[in-house]
Amino acid sequence: MELLDADWPGVLGRIVAAQERIFAATRGREARTVYEGVGEGGDRTLAIDRECEDVVFAELEALAAAGASFLAISEERGEVSFGGGGPAQVVIDPIDGSLNARRTLPAHSLSLAVASGPTMADVELGYVHDFGAGESFLARRGEGATLDGEPIEVGEDGERLEILGVEAAEPDGLLPVARELAGSVYRLRVVGSLAITACYVAAGRFDAMTGLRPCRSVDVAAAQLIVREAGGALAFGDRPLDAVGLSLETRYPIAAAAGERGLATVSRIA
Repeated sequence: MELLDADWPGVLGRIVAAQERIFAATRGREARTVYEGVGEGGDRTLAIDRECEDVVFAELEALAAAGASFLAISEERGEVSFGGGGPAQVVIDPIDGSLNARRTLPAHSLSLAVASGPTMADVELGYVHDFGAGESFLARRGEGATLDGEPIEVGEDGERLEILGVEAAEPDGLLPVARELAGSVYRLRVVGSLAITACYVAAGRFDAMTGLRPCRSVDVAAAQLIVREAGGALAFGDRPLDAVGLSLETRYPIAAAAGERGLATVSRIA
């Protein structure tokens, strides 16, 4: 079985339903603040991170048993070969926005991308489920982007931005950004999940977004395709998409906007 020919709506639906059960069974900040070491991505791993990842890997194991060969790249386990590996890759962040999930803030997401090769340019399918809003963003390369099955597209492009989404917003990093963008941005919004924030650009909710520190493939591999398929502009610094790798070790800046004029504005601080 070819990986992209799998029943991805069914796979993704089962993953989301199982993760929802995990969150329902782990209520409250104390119950969710249980750590289990450090993941391959370098962050401390919550027990719920591990549980949510286990759900994803159970589905990947079923795909491998059906004949699919691929490399999985996940925030907690790192790189895991299935069916002998191969050029196809699945890039997973079981909980993008773990701090939100731990503090019982609703905005956290599952991010999963399927790629035919090792770079962002090779991503063929991107999926982000926002557990707070109960919304699913999906894109297939060349087929556009959807929100809960309905087509979406970015908003109007412009140099002045009404709403800019900002992630990794530590105070010492945010202050110079605020000064630089004064007069160009009306409001800043911090969601707490890179994947959701990028998808909000794709849906026309935000005019642009940026991360204030370098991001990892697991955070944005799915969302970057959703932005592009919705008609948006996206940049990983000055690297072309085919030079932005999917490996867990790589880090790069990210900025996205409705179009090139908005991207030029936000790229001043990306």
